[in-house]
Amino acid sequence: MLIDICLDALLDTVKLIPFLFITYLAMEYLEHRMKETSRQMVKKAGRFGPFIGSVVGMVPQCGFSAAASGLYAGGVISVGTLLAIFLSTSDEMLPIFISESVPAAVIWKILVLKVIIGAVTGFSIDFAWKRIKEKRPDFAVPRHREHHHDHHDHHGEHHEKSIHDLCEKDHCGCEEGGIFHSALIHTGQIALFLFLISLAIGFLVETVGSEQIAHVIVNQPVLGVMLAGLVGMIPNCAASVIITQLYLSGILGVGQMMAGLLAGAGVGLLVLFRTNKGAKENLLIAGTLYGTSVIWGILIELVGIVL
Repeated sequence: MLIDICLDALLDTVKLIPFLFITYLAMEYLEHRMKETSRQMVKKAGRFGPFIGSVVGMVPQCGFSAAASGLYAGGVISVGTLLAIFLSTSDEMLPIFISESVPAAVIWKILVLKVIIGAVTGFSIDFAWKRIKEKRPDFAVPRHREHHHDHHDHHGEHHEKSIHDLCEKDHCGCEEGGIFHSALIHTGQIALFLFLISLAIGFLVETVGSEQIAHVIVNQPVLGVMLAGLVGMIPNCAASVIITQLYLSGILGVGQMMAGLLAGAGVGLLVLFRTNKGAKENLLIAGTLYGTSVIWGILIELVGIVL
């Protein structure tokens, strides 16, 4: 069993390495090579980020949620875009549905519903986040401690996230080399972290058992939605596998399934907590992900949507 758990954790980690490396390489390029005008264009495009992110999240790989966390920590995308990707990604759901010969119409309904929920929630979060920061300028805004006096720039505004925040946080000295060197260092650090966490989660799932988890959720309408959301928050592909299989077996309703799949951001949350400065900000994002997933799940149950 231990060998299988180690192999599964290693395989899951290896599959993420290309996503992580390309993400950090792009972030380094944006930070070190692009001019200020180009960076401003990227930030302006972020207004439409939640919609774009929710569409990208349809791809059945948790690598996109991991990449999104790195991009958010580097200040490339907004929190709304990050949550849109988290909500729309489904990890192992699509491959399982296809392998189980689920009708294409049902699959498309679920994917489109997740995209709509992700986009609507993302735009709403960006709007609320902006209003909160206007009232509390120090809210969830990491600032440089070395490059600016009194944590302000020459205009008196708080400095935004950047790739330098990651280097400063890890004390890795990666800024001394080229962009490939820096991207390799960050990718290696995150890959090791994800492997160890996946190993621990895999051992927990094997010892507790998915059947025990299922018994807790069965025949619990609103509570079942909340519990399914908690299962979805497990930062491992096992969460989406459990939720999808329970739905296909008729144990979970549509609302319960959606709550679990919406909350299931794969390893995205792990990467967020590892790369983004500010534990309170990360906890708030995780709480928002869970809360919105449960709310949407309950709404779907109350409306009685059938797929």
